[in-house]
Amino acid sequence: MTRYTLNCFGGAGGQHACLVADALGMTKVLIHPFSSLLSAYGMGLADIRATRQQAVEEPFGDAALASIARVGGRLAEDARREVVDQGVAAQAVEVFIRAHIRYAGTDTALVAPAFSLHASHEESGRPSLAEMKSAFEAAHKSRFGFIDESKELVVEAVSVEAVGGGAKFTEPVLSTTSAGLPSPVRRTKFYSRGQWHEAAVFTREQLSPGHAVHGPAIIIEPHQTIVVEDGWRAQITAKDHLVLDRVVPLKRQSAVGTAADPVMLEVFNNLFMSIAEQMGVSLQNTAYSVNIKERLDFSCAVFAADSTLVANAPHMPVHLGSMDRAVETIIRENKSKIAPGDVYAINAPYNGGTHLPDITVCTPVFDAPGRELLFWVASRGHHADVGGISPGSMSPNATTIEEEGVYIDNFKLVDRGRFREQALYDLLTGAKYPARNALQNVNDIKAQIAANEKGVQELRKMVAHFTLPVVKAYMQHVQDNAAESVRRVIDRIHDAAFEYEMDQGTWIKV
Repeated sequence: MTRYTLNCFGGAGGQHACLVADALGMTKVLIHPFSSLLSAYGMGLADIRATRQQAVEEPFGDAALASIARVGGRLAEDARREVVDQGVAAQAVEVFIRAHIRYAGTDTALVAPAFSLHASHEESGRPSLAEMKSAFEAAHKSRFGFIDESKELVVEAVSVEAVGGGAKFTEPVLSTTSAGLPSPVRRTKFYSRGQWHEAAVFTREQLSPGHAVHGPAIIIEPHQTIVVEDGWRAQITAKDHLVLDRVVPLKRQSAVGTAADPVMLEVFNNLFMSIAEQMGVSLQNTAYSVNIKERLDFSCAVFAADSTLVANAPHMPVHLGSMDRAVETIIRENKSKIAPGDVYAINAPYNGGTHLPDITVCTPVFDAPGRELLFWVASRGHHADVGGISPGSMSPNATTIEEEGVYIDNFKLVDRGRFREQALYDLLTGAKYPARNALQNVNDIKAQIAANEKGVQELRKMVAHFTLPVVKAYMQHVQDNAAESVRRVIDRIHDAAFEYEMDQGTWIKV
């Protein structure tokens, strides 16, 4: 966190900024001259926007491009009129027209820029079909991790956005003063960290760019009060911003029994969990079925290279208890064969799965050169049906695993960036009791691949920012901390027993 600057805003933010920064292990705070009014200030500067969208549903080609221009032009007039009616000068409004493109047979459209219209209604920057296709493929590769050159493209819809009215502003660079710090308007005491501090009080009007105020001090602005804590310094920049920086290093004790920094341990713990949460958002947004998109019956998690769980989002606990075993199976069954761009699927209850409708998609995360396997990400989704002798795949009359549905054990979904769609369809429809809606299964699995790709991207960003040794070290620290936390809970649990008789006479005893 010491690499970041804390951006302070809100009416009371300046009173707590130094202590919040200390709690986070941060050493610098930025306070804008309008920080206490920042939301209102931002609203005053913001553009006014109006959007329109209309379905097209045409094969990608010259005819579709003409439709984009025709429909987009009509929608652009409506959107432009709405912005102008809110008091924006017509010559200040710009309209952007975008095409929503998808692969035929799928339901996830991605946005590609089409062209923009300036206030003079002159068209600018219209891309060619090849450029639009390239933009779509780049977006698809980014979200799903693969492109499918065998599928035709469809223009699903046209959307427009009219933008205008935003205030254009620049912050002037002021000359810095060489004069000494003026005398404080008064002196007072404030209470912080369990004790009273003698503090000088300055008004903002007294201070000019170049001045520096050492804490303990209080700076009073027309609309807020800023507390400069002991060990901190407030400087006025050439843009009239206030920058607080810690000039006396803060002493912190390390956590007992580990060399990990306790603040950074918490930061990394939340970073890893945030990646799993972002994967979940991506899965929900791109899923096909109600089961995953609306019932949210899915889970996402991050694993170390050896398949041990590092972090998960607060999804389905029953999924997360065995996902590491599913990843472990993929590693064991594909030893020395896993390559960048590979993605695997598994639902085998004997190898880390739960019931067959829960399909786990596992993606390896390699280093930039593609030589070292660093981590794994995985997502498990409950598919509405994967075959079996009855819809829903969980018949009480099933006596063999194949009667419950399509059994998937270590199936390669994506081979070095190439989605094996036909092989997946063959797997789902070729079983003794095949899936009833293979299209839904395939599209949900694509969404899981997309969720994993999001995890891959975020882990790579983390490595680029913190370096690989640091990320690996804190993965282990997070796991050690979790193990110790669970151990302490177990130590407080007293011995007990529980038993329950099921309807058919079977007893569950714990």
